[in-house]
Order: sequence, then structure tokens, then C-alpha cells
Amino acid sequence: MNDMREDGFLGGRLRFAQPARGYRAGADAVMLAAACPARPGQAVLELGCGAGVALLCLGARVPGLRLSGLELQPDYAALARRNAAANGLVAEIHQGDLAQMPAALRAQGFDHVIANPPYFLAGPVAPETGRGTARHEATPLPDWIAAGLRRLRPGGWLTLIQRADRLAGILAALAPGAGAITILPVAARTGAPAGRVILTARKGARAPLRLLSPFVMHAKPSHSGDAEDLTPLAQAVLRHGAALNLGDR
Repeated sequence: MNDMREDGFLGGRLRFAQPARGYRAGADAVMLAAACPARPGQAVLELGCGAGVALLCLGARVPGLRLSGLELQPDYAALARRNAAANGLVAEIHQGDLAQMPAALRAQGFDHVIANPPYFLAGPVAPETGRGTARHEATPLPDWIAAGLRRLRPGGWLTLIQRADRLAGILAALAPGAGAITILPVAARTGAPAGRVILTARKGARAPLRLLSPFVMHAKPSHSGDAEDLTPLAQAVLRHGAALNLGDR
């Protein structure tokens, strides 16, 4: 992983080294961070933290968090450590497989677990190993959810972003151990189907599910050129580090 680039997030407030030709985090990571209802003093674990974008965007928004990340690929785990130091944030990054959780993480409980699991079950796998591993599912999605719930303290919150067409599987995996589920559909434009969902669930809760109005990313009815056309709310989240309010939690 020698060919690197530097990407700005939160309006340039944070700068992250990411591979020029491998997997690079983008808007989904920032949205995930914005949806986590963490408060100062709490402990947060990100499963599959990659170069650390979501975890560190959350740390920049909410001061005083205890940040931990787990990343399968050693090069990306090293990048996450590098990015934390470069942005003046403290994060404990573990390299390992969530299916065989490192002992140091198994010994801990967390108030929040966040994750952006791989989206794709089938289709061509990217030839670059880092990108292929990040985007194509090897560990089943229910195993990601089970691992997150195990690491949560009672009453802790799991926050996920995933493709909308995988929502049924997420809900089935959450059913035995979590409730108070809130679902935020994310659509590219007004009237377009949601391509993503952001979901929060509370360990051990039994409150009913809530489905929110869609979050719309772009203001114009169709793509036109390279000019940015984010909605004011999307700008607030992606450029200024605003929280996504998914209700009283």
C-alpha cells in the first residue's frame, strides 16, 4: 500500500490518508458517524474500521469518547492508527477478525458499536485486495450483528449503515437481542428509492420499531455536471459535522 492520497472530511477539518487505488471511505462513513448517539465519556467500538474515517469523524464530533476499532486488514489498521495520530485523536485500533475477536476486545464492554459491513454478496470482486475485501461479504452480515451485540453493554446502541435491500436480514438478525429499532432510509434524490438505510438498535430493548422519513442527499432532480448539489441537511452532516437526529435516545 505505497500509492496513497490525502482526503479531506468534514469540510477539511479532518485529513485522512487513504489508498489511491484501493478502498476509500466516503459519505457513508460520515453518515454512520453522524447517526451514532454517543455522548462524552462513553466507549465506542467500530467493527471493520478501515482507515478510521467513521470512528474518527465521530471522535471529532463528540469530545471525550473512548474510541476503539477492529480491522481485518493489517495495512488498513496501520492507516487508522496513522490517521488518528495525524488528526490529534486517540483511538485504540486492533487488527483481527470479528469472527475471532481479539482477547483485548472480548474483555471490554462498549456503550456503542458502529459498523459499515461489506455491501455486496455476489458479482465481480475488485482485483485490488483491499477494495475487494472491504466491499464483498466474507463474514455473513448476521455474524457482524451478533459480534456487535456481544460487545455492547446492556442498553448499549448498535448503529449500522447498509444497502436498503438487506434490511430484512438485518431485522431478522437483531430480533433475538435488540429492540427500539429506528430506520432512516437514505435516498439520492427526492422521489428516488432509498439505496441505503441507517439503523440504530438498543441491546435488550423491547420498544417498537420506528421508520423515519427519508434523508435526501441531493437537491436537484437529476445529476448535472460535476457541481455539488447537496441538500442543506446533507451539507450540515457531511461538511460541518452535524449529528443525524434519529429521535430521542
